[in-house]
Amino acid sequence: MTKLLYLEVSPRKAASASIEVARAFIDAYRAAHPSDEIETLDLWSLDLPPLDEDALNAKYAGIYGEGRSPAQAAAWSRMEALAAPLLAADKLLMAVPLWNFSIPYRLKHYIDLVSQKDILFSFDQTGFGGLMKATKAAVIYARGLDYAPTSNWTPGELYDFQRPYLEAWLRCIGLTDIRGLVVERTLFGLEADAEARRAAASEARTMAEDF
Repeated sequence: MTKLLYLEVSPRKAASASIEVARAFIDAYRAAHPSDEIETLDLWSLDLPPLDEDALNAKYAGIYGEGRSPAQAAAWSRMEALAAPLLAADKLLMAVPLWNFSIPYRLKHYIDLVSQKDILFSFDQTGFGGLMKATKAAVIYARGLDYAPTSNWTPGELYDFQRPYLEAWLRCIGLTDIRGLVVERTLFGLEADAEARRAAASEARTMAEDF
């Protein structure tokens, strides 16, 4: 059975633009792929341990081929467990708001924990090799302002550290078919917000049908 893993990143839930559009995607995906399994991973419900001394030493022990202490081994096991849903997925869906020109700290914390050599990727002198079996990802990016290249306030090439970062991470762990959908200008008033959400939800439904 094909599994779609949905990573929900916003804590705003019903008020969130990224979640609203993701739900439109999921409804259309479920209709188009009725036999597929859909699993939700709410990053705000996870117990994310600190990336502390034991976790970092466990990381470097693996890189240098050294043994791990019991505390380091326990930290490594926690990181493996957090990465397990990613490794089990055949496809990814992510709903990610933009915070201060980048991604929410909760997602960055999760990425820092699971993005380890021999968990999500390998590397040697020739570069990275992703260990994900999934090759397809759909990412819904929500932004309050306008990040188009012609924006007078926040042109994307100067202010967008959300989409480039996430797509670089996804490529690093092995995904090659990455589809992005942007809902923005959500802070331009209720009417503009509602219209942006409607347009993005329609695009999401279309994207989901052949995803």
